[in-house]
Amino acid sequence: MFLLVKVIIPAYNEEASIPLVIADIPKVVEEIIVVSNNSTDNTEINALNAGATVLVENKKGYGYACLKGMEYIASLDETQKPDIIVFLDGDYSDYPEELTKIITPIIEDDIDFVIGARDKNLREEGSMTGPQIFGNWLATSLMKLFFGSTFTDLGPFRAIKYDKLLALEMEDKTYGWTVEMQLKALKRKYSYKEIPVNYRNRIGVSKVSGTVKGAIFAGVKILSWIFKYSFK
Repeated sequence: MFLLVKVIIPAYNEEASIPLVIADIPKVVEEIIVVSNNSTDNTEINALNAGATVLVENKKGYGYACLKGMEYIASLDETQKPDIIVFLDGDYSDYPEELTKIITPIIEDDIDFVIGARDKNLREEGSMTGPQIFGNWLATSLMKLFFGSTFTDLGPFRAIKYDKLLALEMEDKTYGWTVEMQLKALKRKYSYKEIPVNYRNRIGVSKVSGTVKGAIFAGVKILSWIFKYSFK
């Protein structure tokens, strides 16, 4: 069965990494959508030259960029709408060639939602900071406590059926995008699976984990989503 796959890549000043990310994405993907999130470097031209569809979202925030990509897809003709959406970071920390592993459970087993879990045995040393590792552990432990989930990571490399994504009515504009998706999938009882993936040190400096402000804001946003949904 042939399924249409599109990729959304939020990117902020990723001029060095974005061509590498695009080049490593498997040919099974029908369209690569790079959303430049107020970039001030050559991210947009480099992505365009690498063959991606390039959108611009000037409101800074990971969620804003993802929503921009979804807005673009919603505007397409029905024949161009995907069956599967894959979200992937533009910093080359993920291994884009592993996309086929991420979408396989959806294609073969009719799973609704798949997370690429950054397994500690597959992570390059230093690719995740202490606060990131702790934050992932805390968030997934709380999801297990409140919702009985089996998530172990809030990994950004993820795939979801397009119709299921639309049903989630995603709204977070910044750091809470990934956890919002997982929480809403749990509340709606979607089938889900984690696939261990490799993870390496990103190119450039992280806009979240690379700053104290970013790490704090991300932590607060993630926890606020979890507590919000635990009492709904």
